[in-house]
Amino acid sequence: MTTERFTELTTERLRLRQWLAGDLEAWAAMNADPQVREFWPDLLTREQAAAHLEYFRDELARRGWGWWAVEVAATGEFIGMAGLDPVDEEAPVSGIEAGWRLARSAWGHGYATEAARAVLTYGFQTLRLPEILAISVAGNERSRALMRRLGMTHDPAEDFDDVTMPPGPLRHSVVYRITAGPFAAGESCLPPLPGTRTAHSRP
Repeated sequence: MTTERFTELTTERLRLRQWLAGDLEAWAAMNADPQVREFWPDLLTREQAAAHLEYFRDELARRGWGWWAVEVAATGEFIGMAGLDPVDEEAPVSGIEAGWRLARSAWGHGYATEAARAVLTYGFQTLRLPEILAISVAGNERSRALMRRLGMTHDPAEDFDDVTMPPGPLRHSVVYRITAGPFAAGESCLPPLPGTRTAHSRP
């Protein structure tokens, strides 16, 4: 039996952690929700959701960072995912991308912003990334508003059509970026995050 080593992120209200087998039911349910999947071409079956969970778990264990499971620290309730990952090779841009996806019951509480701040803080302070980007379907205004709250900026010249999406409104994508300096300057005006710690888990 091997020991996994990975980074766990904590905020005032959230814990970004390794994926657990017990997350599957809630993860599958949120990916079968048409509102959560509004900007993806289809819903996920339970089998597909399980495959994604295992992939995220393996990547997090192998690399130490990636797509973390997000839970409410006070209750242990699983509410979604947030993290960092290299941009897909098919995209005409490159770099490390931040992303998030929460269950509909977790919307409207500021959890996505809180998780995203933790992810960007880790990317800049621990991984020493010079820049982090985020990609969204152009019509996903909720996600774009969050990117703006994080201090990310949009250059329309980088917009592109995602050829992995079906023709239609889901294909046009926008790119937002932020570098370490502007992020740190913006964070200085906000309450501090408690930080990160390294955790060990035996499957």
